[in-house]
Amino acid sequence: MTLRRRLVDWGLAGLFLVLPALVLRASLRSPGDVTAVDQAVLRISAPLQAGVSWLVERLGSVWGGYVALVDVEDENRELRAENERLRRDLATMARKAFDVEALEDVAMLKRATPADTIGARVIATSLSPAFRVVRLRIDRGAGEVDPGMPVITAQGLAGRVQQVYGGHADVLLTTDPRSSVEVVVKRTGGVGILTGTGAADRYACRIEWLERSSDPSADVTVKQGDELYTSGLGGAFPAGLKVGTVRSVSTKDYGMFQEVEVAPAVSFSRMRAVLVLLAPPPPPDPGAKRKDRSKPAFDVRPY
Repeated sequence: MTLRRRLVDWGLAGLFLVLPALVLRASLRSPGDVTAVDQAVLRISAPLQAGVSWLVERLGSVWGGYVALVDVEDENRELRAENERLRRDLATMARKAFDVEALEDVAMLKRATPADTIGARVIATSLSPAFRVVRLRIDRGAGEVDPGMPVITAQGLAGRVQQVYGGHADVLLTTDPRSSVEVVVKRTGGVGILTGTGAADRYACRIEWLERSSDPSADVTVKQGDELYTSGLGGAFPAGLKVGTVRSVSTKDYGMFQEVEVAPAVSFSRMRAVLVLLAPPPPPDPGAKRKDRSKPAFDVRPY
């Protein structure tokens, strides 16, 4: 190493040792004892001190913010997990409450139905492209239900058992084009055959063969809002089950029949439990309201 390089190194080392001492000395002096050298040192070192102070503060704030953000992120992660768990619990409780309500309705319907019935839960549905229910599946199968048995809810007739396999069965809804139900109009007494339209965008049935009255003066025209019930004719369904409500009526000037569109009584998208009628209700006792007279014993009437 040359002498010049050594002198430069020693000079820089001395400057780095003397300069902090001068800055410290000038900073510790009282304002009345500050000399011209001290003022020069303070004037030169002030920008440097300001820059160092700013840098230290920024580094401290960045570090503190990073540590705080790490803690906040951990808390947010825990809160998100807790929120997701609470959402799942809420959805589960809502589903259970809905199922309990449906089972209570079915239990009340079972007590009010004078027929042999069996309860069933809806375990699957088939949907149309417009998200309309086109078929139901229940948790009753072979040995419990048979094809053709009516399926009802507290709202009315839902359909009939279509196919039974294993421990499950499919239900043919009243809105299916393959469904056929003999109905009667409650207000007018007119009878007809109700079939499903099979519409993919709405729940609808129609009565293509609703007979009109031969008496022109009789007001038996089906109107919007008329209620339809099973007539009991044909023996497929017991009488008195609500099927739907007339949505629209198209009456032609010619012919003996009216074209009627019916809105089903049952909300298929909300069905969770149903009743399957195993046997029709017994016929009413004709002598139930008649008082029995005293009968003679051994053909001898007492005095």
